[in-house]
Amino acid sequence: MDLAALTIFRAVVRENGVTRAAAKLNRVQSNVTTRIKQLEEQLGTALFIRDGRRLVLTPAGETLLPYAERLLALADEARHALRENRPSGRLRLATMESAAASRLPSLLAQYHQNWPEVALELETGTSVRLIKHVREFEVDAALIATPLDAGWAGDLFDSVPVFREELVMLTPRGHRPIRAARDIALSTLIAFEQGCAYRAYVEKWYTEHGIRPTRVLELGSYHAIVACVAAGAGVAVAPRSVLELQHDMSNIAIHSPDTLGTIDTLLIWRRGHFSAALNALRETLLGNAAKPSGIAAAEGAPLQAV
Repeated sequence: MDLAALTIFRAVVRENGVTRAAAKLNRVQSNVTTRIKQLEEQLGTALFIRDGRRLVLTPAGETLLPYAERLLALADEARHALRENRPSGRLRLATMESAAASRLPSLLAQYHQNWPEVALELETGTSVRLIKHVREFEVDAALIATPLDAGWAGDLFDSVPVFREELVMLTPRGHRPIRAARDIALSTLIAFEQGCAYRAYVEKWYTEHGIRPTRVLELGSYHAIVACVAAGAGVAVAPRSVLELQHDMSNIAIHSPDTLGTIDTLLIWRRGHFSAALNALRETLLGNAAKPSGIAAAEGAPLQAV
């Protein structure tokens, strides 16, 4: 059972089939199929069954997958350790959409200039999903909002705070000032899907004030959320840092409720799975962590486009 075979096995799982896996790995399909068959023969069990045009993992394949992820991650770590601790190779980073849009562009440009030998891959998602990706070795590290559950990391993760985000409430222009949940005049909360840590915080805030939104309108981007708030569809909560990216805030008012608070953004990785490339990223993020977002607005007043 060699690493190349495990890499092919993992690619077939991740790409949901041989054709896409072959394209991802720059191999011909017949080679991928042959290597999978050889791995199955070596292990003495089938790893996939065909369901129409889909390949589905067998119970044996489900058992092998986490071991394959761990073995391939350990091999990557060994390669990093043998390269004189100079950042190089692949670094897979996952992040919340808010951080990807507002915090990372200039920092990743700086990182690429400093360490051009690192191939940085980026994906976005909710904090809950990103924690899962780190746990399952699908990414090397992630930027998440601090979870509500204080024991979320256990013995599995290491983390360091790299940004501090102020959560603010967005309403249509002309809404009365909001200092507590009872001041909210609109019953719809506009938010990301379940798994978004910021949504969890605002829903907890609602609950602590003895109310709950009548409806949650789920959207996939802050541009869409701001547009719906401007149209009067409801209220939303967002990190103040993302608001400078919005082109038209003339119909939006920003509020800073007394107890909504600030949330640390954490860089997390699996304990023991560290590399020179990840350490260089951590140092880049920490070196810029103290910079302010540059956004200021009067509570309850329209926030002009910047």
